[in-house]
Amino acid sequence: MTEILANLALGFGVALQPINLVLAFVGAFVGTLIGVLPGIGPVSGIALLLPLIIGLHPASAMIMLTAVYYGTMYGGSTTSILVNVPGEASSVATTFDGYQMSQQGRAGPALAIAAVGSFIAGTISIVALMLFSLPLARWALVFGPAENSALMVLGLSSLSTLAGDNLNKALLSTLMGLMLATVGTDLVTGINRYTFGIPQLLDGIDLVTVAVGLFAISEVLLVVHEIGVQRRLLPLQRVWLSLKDFMDSWWAIIRGTVVGFYIGILPAAGATIASFLSYALEKRLAKDPSRFGKGDIRGVAAPESANNAAAVGNMIPMLTLAIPGSSTTAIMMGALLMLNVLPGPQLFTKHPDVVWGLIASMYVSNAVLLVLNLPLVGLFVQILKTPERYLYPLIVSVCVIGVYAVGRSRVDLTLMILLGGLGYYMRQHDYPLGPAILGLVLGDRMEQTMRQALIISNGDWTTFLTRPISGVILLLAALSLAAPYAISAVRRRPRVVAEDI
Repeated sequence: MTEILANLALGFGVALQPINLVLAFVGAFVGTLIGVLPGIGPVSGIALLLPLIIGLHPASAMIMLTAVYYGTMYGGSTTSILVNVPGEASSVATTFDGYQMSQQGRAGPALAIAAVGSFIAGTISIVALMLFSLPLARWALVFGPAENSALMVLGLSSLSTLAGDNLNKALLSTLMGLMLATVGTDLVTGINRYTFGIPQLLDGIDLVTVAVGLFAISEVLLVVHEIGVQRRLLPLQRVWLSLKDFMDSWWAIIRGTVVGFYIGILPAAGATIASFLSYALEKRLAKDPSRFGKGDIRGVAAPESANNAAAVGNMIPMLTLAIPGSSTTAIMMGALLMLNVLPGPQLFTKHPDVVWGLIASMYVSNAVLLVLNLPLVGLFVQILKTPERYLYPLIVSVCVIGVYAVGRSRVDLTLMILLGGLGYYMRQHDYPLGPAILGLVLGDRMEQTMRQALIISNGDWTTFLTRPISGVILLLAALSLAAPYAISAVRRRPRVVAEDI
């Protein structure tokens, strides 16, 4: 413990240098702006900034990139809460209750709990990163393709918590997402699937295109449909977090932190899966699950804490084993290699200033984000006072810019509009949108890991059950899916009254 404290002191000596503090502030600010714009996201944002790190000390470069990463994770929540536009995939779960809160005049508390929850989750996760990096990284290696595939199935089982009042419609929505995930080139056989001769679909349908179309464009279409109908928000209430709101969210933040951190260290998982699983867990544990999806503050606190904790968890396999846990950490690992720093077990001994400066800078970046964004909550809330005739054309413009920036393709814009029409139909007929996104996020990864497991086992499907960890995870998934039907059957059973005996 003494050695850890000494190394942390070394890290803070690096992180608190004036130039590194400036880089952390700039990175957090730029990252927040990138997160607000749909389609850019942490991967593209960090990739765009890579040329700027040339000539910087490795520790300074990683401090700036990490601050950008943190900023994008928070920035995505802002538009999710205010205007139902997920800035990135991991912010989709935040829209379920965050947007409802803004419609009820509670955008201030929603934005505040997103900032506070992210700060608490990030701080706890950094402590865990500091204390348990190497053991946790070795534990993550136990998860092979079979275990990762089972984890995706467990993620899909959470659709019952996103289903609203109709599980069958949630299943159809999930199937739609899984079908969209099959579009593109099959990596194993090289066969083009459902591309219809369109070259831009060879790489599949981008998640941002689907999320923006289903959520943002469908929302605009609903507003257009209701022109002439009195569709007013409730008066905006306080823009700060009350003690009651914080206490109601406290355990959701803690549970979201634990789920997000452990999901984050698994190479095939990520912040998106962590946020959905955290939301699902919170809804299952609630005394009154019906409040979720209608503006429950825990529905914002849990996924926002989870995606921030997952961002820290992603760093563990990258730093300790040179195995990037996500696309973002793969870019960051590339940045380290550009600077002649080799990640892996010897990083802690050969470059202690880099690794401990990075860890200390995470504390600093967390604090910078809190100081930077909390005073802006009131300013963000004012967006909701913009007249609809100005606000929604602006939303469409931001969506078009964000989606076009991903692939610079008109095909993506066409898909966004078509999916917006589909999302509008689904909203009108009470089909939940969340399961469709979940199916798209997990479908591709689940197929890849499943096929890898089958190749390793020579086509033996029992490998998913005979491997202890994957077997237990699949059992949990089955119980998760069966629980709503069992509860419904019990509730429908006629009660025996005294007169019938």
